[in-house]
Amino acid sequence: MKTQYDIVIVGGGMAGLTASAYCTRSGYSVLLCEQQPRLGGLIGSFEREGFVFDQGIRAIENSGIIFPMLKQLGISLSWVKSPVTLAVGDQKIKVDSLDSFADYQEMLGSLFPENKADIQAIMEEIQKITSYMDVLYGIDNPLFLDSYQDLTYLRKTLLPWFFRYLRTIKTIEHLQEPVGSYLKRFTSNQALIDLIAQHFFQDTPTFFALSYFGLYLAYQYPLGGTGALPTCLAHYAIEHGLDTAIRHRVENIDVEKRCIDGQITYKHLIWAADLKSLYRIAHSNDKRQASAIENQRKRMEHHRGGDSIFSLYVATDLEPSYFSSRSSAHLFYTPNTRGQSSIDRRALDPACHDKDMIEAYLKDYFHTTTYEISLPVLRDPTLAPKGCTGLVVSTLFPYELAHRIQEDAWYEECKRICEQTMLAVLSDQLYPDLFQHCRFVFSSTPTTLERLTSSSEGAITGWSFTDGEVPVVHQMRRITKSVETVIAHVSQAGQWSFSPSGLPISAMTGNLAAKRAIKDLKKR
Repeated sequence: MKTQYDIVIVGGGMAGLTASAYCTRSGYSVLLCEQQPRLGGLIGSFEREGFVFDQGIRAIENSGIIFPMLKQLGISLSWVKSPVTLAVGDQKIKVDSLDSFADYQEMLGSLFPENKADIQAIMEEIQKITSYMDVLYGIDNPLFLDSYQDLTYLRKTLLPWFFRYLRTIKTIEHLQEPVGSYLKRFTSNQALIDLIAQHFFQDTPTFFALSYFGLYLAYQYPLGGTGALPTCLAHYAIEHGLDTAIRHRVENIDVEKRCIDGQITYKHLIWAADLKSLYRIAHSNDKRQASAIENQRKRMEHHRGGDSIFSLYVATDLEPSYFSSRSSAHLFYTPNTRGQSSIDRRALDPACHDKDMIEAYLKDYFHTTTYEISLPVLRDPTLAPKGCTGLVVSTLFPYELAHRIQEDAWYEECKRICEQTMLAVLSDQLYPDLFQHCRFVFSSTPTTLERLTSSSEGAITGWSFTDGEVPVVHQMRRITKSVETVIAHVSQAGQWSFSPSGLPISAMTGNLAAKRAIKDLKKR
């Protein structure tokens, strides 16, 4: 490391790496600080005993952002399609075309025969909202174009899309209602609502949740694992002069001196990490600036991070064909139609320290939740030893409960209970031979994510939707404003800077933050 840089970027996840790539591409001296021993943030792949497992997302949606970005940067990465299977109990469908909507409707109708009319109305709504997302992501995002000199493209593609985009944005902004309550307009069957809504984070806005069924058709998987994407971005930026400070947690920002940790100065700072942390460690001797920072700190502290997950990693000596005969490589599985509303939730009371009650809740929860299951070797045969298969099984899990269990000193015991219950559920109908063919298992919890990434409440997608208004920009038409902060020479990027968030939003805000930093430096 040097002691002076044009741009310092804090956070080596998708947003920080995207910003690093574009800032170094423009010839500026850049330092990227990351507290973990590797770059990638919440996205990565790791190897254990010959099995490669993905952490974070299980597949990647282009959304008109990722592929154009890689093309613009000249990065070559090999991809395969990652079709999704939706399964409930012993019924399943593969989402591989628009005709899959009819298959999904038929499956729901067989599970809830008394609600077929409701289901038809819901499916019509899903298809309508999916069409809105088709407009948003229907072309390569213009942010990732170097030139607008192609007049034919401007006239025939970009301008017509732009006007459709403006009309669609206005419609989408009226679909902010939580998806669970929105679905009550179409059915009174809470189990049916649960079956659809529990795929998503609590109180996810309707447009984000119901459009996801269309995004399933667009999932892609990079050969080598999902970690191949941040790895290639890191290589690109380093080849263009990026300096990295790995295992470096930024503890102090002197706004006047434009200095981090008393030793490294910068002209512009891009904060691509937990946003609460920025305002905890930034300080200024200027009263006006200090007041703005303190007000923003208080505002952020009143809001909590979004949902987190419990992830189970399973190595088996079962052939990949055993699993491919039962589903695609990416599966959403709900064991039954009971729905989470049917279970006793007293264990979620912050005052509950009754171990037996919490254990009973967890076992009931794991029998009713929806699992996201990824089988990397079905997409890339090199990701497991020959004749073996690794699984990554995740489900939403409340951070507060995991934290309470840790404080009550039975965290490791609880992890074993969760692991064994999940294995039992998966072995019951989906993979009958799983239990007796496990080579090893291990798991991570929301507190694992918090410890590794310093993401508030172990959040994997920024801000919670249950707090009402989120403290950042959440309107797509204002996304260019999402990178601004109360400190003129500091930009923000990543999942905390815009809501709802995800990998494409992290890349987009990383790009926007880089452009803002470059514009700031050019003014100087």
